[in-house]
Amino acid sequence: MQQPELSFIEEIARSAGNILRENYGKQIEVQHKSTADLVTAADKASEKFLIETILTKFPKHAINAEESGSHSGEANHQWFIDPLDGTINFAHGVPFFSVSVGYAYDGQLELGVIYDPLLDECFTAQRGKGAWLNKHRIQVSKTGKLINCLLVTGFRHYLRDTPQNNFNNFARFSRITQGVRRLGSAALDLAYVAAGRLDGFWEVALHQWDVAAGALLVQEAGGIVTRMYGEPDFMAEPVSILAANPHIYPTMLAILEQEQDKQG
Repeated sequence: MQQPELSFIEEIARSAGNILRENYGKQIEVQHKSTADLVTAADKASEKFLIETILTKFPKHAINAEESGSHSGEANHQWFIDPLDGTINFAHGVPFFSVSVGYAYDGQLELGVIYDPLLDECFTAQRGKGAWLNKHRIQVSKTGKLINCLLVTGFRHYLRDTPQNNFNNFARFSRITQGVRRLGSAALDLAYVAAGRLDGFWEVALHQWDVAAGALLVQEAGGIVTRMYGEPDFMAEPVSILAANPHIYPTMLAILEQEQDKQG
């Protein structure tokens, strides 16, 4: 069966981003899936467009999407869609959110696009062919010492009263780096690591659609991506991920393992 071209994914991601941009700052419907897990009418409109467009061209492909879940199809053609990554930011008028679309063939990520509609920044990657930002080649940073690094992470609200809350990791890295950001869009966090704007990213309990496109971007930009404690299959649910330039990756991994050991 036919595989998609990167240009097709970029086109639909940009179009979905236009939907978000047109709705940004307006009074639109917001629903609570849980206390800190929102869905807006913009999420739904973006996802509806993406799924319909993909299935029109590739009717037998399988799709894993944030709002509507799994759409069955041939398992060797798998799409991972986050129609609005950074919904809380979007709902509060914070201008940091994105559309993320990844495609895997036979279980291996092949294509990824992350689009920031407000900055008109389109991050793209194709396995074996590199990573790009608006057609300009990007690479991870070359920073070799944590004291010179700027990292990024996130927190799952439902884990705040559990040992997996990520607070100890955040505190530890905050003390030994130039800072740790919490920006609110895992897809853009990964894109920024790929572009060398940030040096490393880790997060607990994400989903495949959060990381598929961004992980490929980091890999194709020369970075390392694994599960949080070094296991290779970072797409295995629940997704807990570590992505960094190759110079600081071993140090970040060692620190995360040390903090895990303290939890018993």
